[in-house]
Amino acid sequence: MSWLSEFVRPKIRALVGGNDVPDNLWHKCPACEQMLFHRELEEHLHVCHACGHHLRVSAKQRLEMLFDDGAFTIVDLPAVTADPLKFRDSRRYTDRLKDAQSKSGEREAILVAHGKIKGQDAVIAAFNFSFMGGSMGQAVGAALLTAADTAVARNAALIAIPASGGARMQEGMLSLIQMPRTVIAIDRVREAGLPYFVLLTDPTTGGVSASFAMLGDIQIAEPGAMIGFAGKRVIQDTVREELPEGFQTAEYLRDHGMVDMVVPRGELPETIGRLISLLRGQSDHDNSPLVAIPAPTPDAS
Repeated sequence: MSWLSEFVRPKIRALVGGNDVPDNLWHKCPACEQMLFHRELEEHLHVCHACGHHLRVSAKQRLEMLFDDGAFTIVDLPAVTADPLKFRDSRRYTDRLKDAQSKSGEREAILVAHGKIKGQDAVIAAFNFSFMGGSMGQAVGAALLTAADTAVARNAALIAIPASGGARMQEGMLSLIQMPRTVIAIDRVREAGLPYFVLLTDPTTGGVSASFAMLGDIQIAEPGAMIGFAGKRVIQDTVREELPEGFQTAEYLRDHGMVDMVVPRGELPETIGRLISLLRGQSDHDNSPLVAIPAPTPDAS
């Protein structure tokens, strides 16, 4: 970015007559390293126009992108003990939480909201990876139970959007207990006969991928999302074999039957709205066909 900081930014500052030009006007695409202007990036829903790479977005941005007209109601989440184990590594856990809350403006790594997607009632539980890697602790487990109860109370579909590195290590065994706890939450939605979808985003790993994130009636993923349990290097060192190209990507998992469809970000509201309509027996909601990317037959090997 030296040409931006040493040439472009001084030129802009000279034109506007000051040093108040924000430093975040440009973003570099992690995939192709194309420089993306912030307004253009927002217009493209944080998808690189050069290579199609889907950049990570916050939980609030997810909600704004999916709900009709960006309108939704945030659901209040139950309070939990902030530091049940009085955990400390190089820093206190409470200090890490305060930093994450200050940077993100959110209380925890998840937001729950209800609204409409293409006219269909829906409850969304969306993760924010920038909040301690979207890790799942007691607060996240409680939030997913609240999301499930809200979906049942409102007779609405539940959509989980994980973006997580897995369980939160600072909560030890209490974080692992959230795995069966979130499964119970999904069972409540199923028992009520309501649709449950999962939108897998980059990354979805660890205890999150090993629990509620793989239980959707329909598993959707964003293009290029990294999805798995352990990291590629850990698996490779364990099995001592070279892993296939694109291993753990959304497209690889779709081709091998773990994901039902890979849907670009701009098509998600229409796709999810039609899926809710179909699963709720309201096919007259939209007569246009639901197009999924076909999965080729896996090799016998």
